[in-house]
Amino acid sequence: MPKLILMDHDGAIDDLLSQLLVLTMPDTELIGITVTPADCYIEPALESTYKLLQLMGKESVPLGRGDYYGINAFPNEWRARPEIINALPMLINLPKSPDPYTYLSAPDLIIDRLSSATETVTILMTGPCSNLVLALEEVPELKDKIKEIVWMAGAFRVHGNVQTFQHDGTAEWNVFWDPISSQKLVSYELPLTLIPLDVTNHVPVTRKFLSTLATQIDYKLSNLTGQLWALTLDTIPSYHYTYFMWDILATSYLALPEKFTTEIVKANVSTRPPNAGQTYLDDNGYTVKIATDVNPAHFYEYILTHFKR
Repeated sequence: MPKLILMDHDGAIDDLLSQLLVLTMPDTELIGITVTPADCYIEPALESTYKLLQLMGKESVPLGRGDYYGINAFPNEWRARPEIINALPMLINLPKSPDPYTYLSAPDLIIDRLSSATETVTILMTGPCSNLVLALEEVPELKDKIKEIVWMAGAFRVHGNVQTFQHDGTAEWNVFWDPISSQKLVSYELPLTLIPLDVTNHVPVTRKFLSTLATQIDYKLSNLTGQLWALTLDTIPSYHYTYFMWDILATSYLALPEKFTTEIVKANVSTRPPNAGQTYLDDNGYTVKIATDVNPAHFYEYILTHFKR
């Protein structure tokens, strides 16, 4: 039986790259995608999501529209990237996407997909966790249908990547967007594996990687992913941030768990300033698994090989 995957992403470049990676994984079945309006504007992000499904011949995968807006908004200039993505040469002339307002709400799609699944489901989250928490609050018994949650989130023994007013910089953005839902999810003590900045900091998007990927331009996915990653060079100015393979690394965990070093810890989430969204180790907290290390060379090779298919 293939591994059932339910994905929730928030429409940024690395989220869409992660969607492509899932769609190319053998022995997996993507049973639904929900989109959170966090690092995106929801309408163009749903269009991007659908276009990638079209490109891969997977239009039958149902989409869910996130209508919940978190507590701490991502910067507007980051959220606009799907507008550019939809105009890329490989995507702009694809058949028109459905009206984004016809999709089920994201929590409703999660409830439907978990309820109807004949096997337990692995949930991949590359954005905030709000849609999943909303669904589980409405139907708590669906927790039993979850095999594992893999979430790109948190920063434990390294500095966060939130730099904004009234914040001390300890948080990671996916948690900071909705600290309250994040704290709830951790408190459920589900089989939750966090891929935090502690490990994603090991895999930046480098010009060397992009140069190697460009040598594979005759392969459709290498061509498209190269265009997408090239857009990251000014998404976050290099003097302020470095763009890492946050979501792609978390997604690769589905295929390469044995290549990661992980640790079972007790942890918690702060829900108020000045450290809202901070994930921290806490002897009185909740049990979660966190990734602490990965072999960067092996990871880069996996990605290059996978998008050469």
